Amino acid sequence: MANITLKQLRYAVAVAEHGHFGNAAAASAISQPALSMQIQALEDGLGLALFERAARHVRPTPFGVGFLARAQRILAEVDDLGDSARAARGDDLGRLRLGVIPTIAPYLLPRVVGLMGQYYPQANLALRETITPRLISELSEGRLDAAIVALPISEPSFEEVEVFQEDFILVRPPEDAGKPVPDANSLREMKLLLLEEGHCFRDQALSFCTLGANTPREVMDGSSLSTLVQMVGAGIGVTLIPEMAVPVETRSASVALARFRTPAPARKIGVIWRRTSPLSNQLRKLANVVREAAETGASEAMTGGLMPKIA
Repeated sequence: MANITLKQLRYAVAVAEHGHFGNAAAASAISQPALSMQIQALEDGLGLALFERAARHVRPTPFGVGFLARAQRILAEVDDLGDSARAARGDDLGRLRLGVIPTIAPYLLPRVVGLMGQYYPQANLALRETITPRLISELSEGRLDAAIVALPISEPSFEEVEVFQEDFILVRPPEDAGKPVPDANSLREMKLLLLEEGHCFRDQALSFCTLGANTPREVMDGSSLSTLVQMVGAGIGVTLIPEMAVPVETRSASVALARFRTPAPARKIGVIWRRTSPLSNQLRKLANVVREAAETGASEAMTGGLMPKIA
């Protein structure tokens, strides 16, 4: 059998992740023909196919499923070796692969990147935005160094550092501005617009309303907070959004905003990483940057007049 290279393993894992040779090649910064040749060479050396090729997608073969799982573990160990050397040298926040959930990324990441540029100009952030279950999987497999998520995750293998907490804000049509703010019981009788399944923010909203995930409801499930807010402006129903999203998502929508009575729904945001990561000290510095980004963002929104009135 021909020697297996780490480059081949990385390309194979990329194809499995993207389900498409072209997308995997783009993500790997290589031409598609070159990537395909590396995968073919790997399969020829193994004497077995790793992927079933179709016109629009590829999927792992039964052999490929097990092989690729082991390849991911091997690559994670290799990356940890490099991280261990970097930590031993005292290198400060070099290349970091950071994941972020979609209900945080658009509102917090620009400030995080800006502050990282000020404090750690040598840092090289590789950013990934996706839902929590995927971030947890990629973090466990070593494809990410850390992730910004809603806590708790409650995974024994992860370190969790809380960086801030924020309230949920009720978004409703402008004609409802003078009405009493509904409590959880009243809210579940309304047309409640939520993010589609897979988003942790959806689960948190359902929990506040004491609605089960399978409870029949006359609602719209959206792919983004922007869509939900715009639909509220169109008079379809009401929704909940995190406070940090208010200045961005409501500036072009005709809606009314209100705070819930105590105890108001809220979420804790934190940075998580593998407890075994040799970069723990560097990642704690990252958590401090995320905390400062949230604090300065909230302060500037209030003092700069960016925060709309919330009743």
